[in-house]
Amino acid sequence: MATQMLPFYDRVEDALQNSTLQHALERNMPRFVALRAQALNKLIDEAALRDQARAIRAKSLARLDELLTRLADTVEARGGHVCWATDGKAAGQYIAELAQRQAVKSIVKSKSMASEEIHLNAQLEAHSLEVIETDLGEYIIQLSGETPSHIIAPAIHMTRQEIGQLFQEKLGMEPTEDIPTMTRTARRVLRQRFVQADMGISGVNFGIAESGGMVLVTNEGNADLTTSVPRIHVAIMGIERVVESLDDLAVMLQVLARSATGQKLSVYTTFLSGPTRPGEPDGPEEFHLILLDNGRSRILGSAYAEALMCIRCGACLNACPVYQSIGGHAYGGVYSGPIGSVISPLLHPDLPDVHQLPYASTLCGACQEACPVRIALPDMLLRLRGDAVKAGKVALANRRQ
Repeated sequence: MATQMLPFYDRVEDALQNSTLQHALERNMPRFVALRAQALNKLIDEAALRDQARAIRAKSLARLDELLTRLADTVEARGGHVCWATDGKAAGQYIAELAQRQAVKSIVKSKSMASEEIHLNAQLEAHSLEVIETDLGEYIIQLSGETPSHIIAPAIHMTRQEIGQLFQEKLGMEPTEDIPTMTRTARRVLRQRFVQADMGISGVNFGIAESGGMVLVTNEGNADLTTSVPRIHVAIMGIERVVESLDDLAVMLQVLARSATGQKLSVYTTFLSGPTRPGEPDGPEEFHLILLDNGRSRILGSAYAEALMCIRCGACLNACPVYQSIGGHAYGGVYSGPIGSVISPLLHPDLPDVHQLPYASTLCGACQEACPVRIALPDMLLRLRGDAVKAGKVALANRRQ
C-alpha cells in the first residue's frame, strides 16, 4: 500500500522492508532496462536520433507561447474548445462545470499523468461524478485505492496474486492467478463502462501546433474507446507537450516507444482532430482541450527549464538504482524516480518533505544516460539540494529532521 502520509525516510524504510514490493521490483526493473537496450541497439545511429529529439524539445520550449497559440487557434477553428488552466483547480472546475452543464453522469478515463498530477478524479467525485480508469494498470490501482508507482506501469509494484485477490473482492472473479483470465475479467467490466459513459477524458502525449491534432501513445486500445465512444471528449495536456510539426512528431515517437517499453512503436498511435465532422460515422460531438500550466511557466523561467523536455517515458526510473530499490510510492507524489525528484519540488514546493527528494539519488548519471533527450538530471538534483540548504530546509549533512 502507498504510504504518502509518512515522512520520507519512513516511506523509504517501509519500501525496503516490503518483501512483495522488492520481489516485484527485482522481477520487472531488469526487464524494462533490457527491452530498452535491445530497441535502441537496432537503430543505425542512436546518438543522432537522441540529439535530434533533444533539439526538437529545446525548440518547442523556446517557442512555447507561439506554438501553443497556434495549437489553440487550430483546435478552435476545427470546432473544439480550449481551456487555458493556470492550475489543477481551474482544470478540475472547468471539467466539472462542463459535465454538469451537459448532464454527464459517468466518465471514463484513459491514462493521464497530468490528471493524476492535479488529482482530477477526486475533484470530479466531489461533484458526484463517477470516474472510471480504463488503462488496466490504472484501473487496478483505482480498485485498490492507491496511486501510480511508475509513469508507464502504474501497478508495477503489485504481484499477480495481489491483483487476483483484488479482482475477486471487487469484481467477483473466481479465484485464479491466470493473467489472461484476469485481463478478460477487467475487459468485460470496462467494455460496459465505455458504452455507458457520457464523457471520456484522456491525456495527450503530443499536441501538434501546425495541424491542431493530438497524439496518444498506448498499448491497450482503451484510449481509442475513451476518445470516440462518449459524446464528449476532454484532453488534458501539459503546456510543454507541444511540437511544431508532424516531422518533429515522427522523431519523438521513435524515441518514446523505444525508451518506454522497448517497442519500435506502441501498439496504438492515435491521432485526434477534434469533434466529429458531418459525414463521419463516429467520434465525440464535443472536444475540449485543457492546456495545463500548474507551475510549468514558473519552471520555464527558471534554471530548471530543461526538466520540461521530459516526455514521460519512464526510462530514468528504470535505470535509477534508488528507484530500483524503493519503487515509486516512497517518493510520496505522482512523479517518482529521478525526474520526479526534480519536478515534484518545482511543481509542488509546499508539499511536506518534498525538499528531501533530490537526495533520493546517487548522482551516478544513469538517469541522464537513459533519458532519450539527455536531460541533465544529476546536475539539477545537485542544484536542488543546494536550494534546499540555502532555504534552511535541510541541514548541510542532510541529517534526518
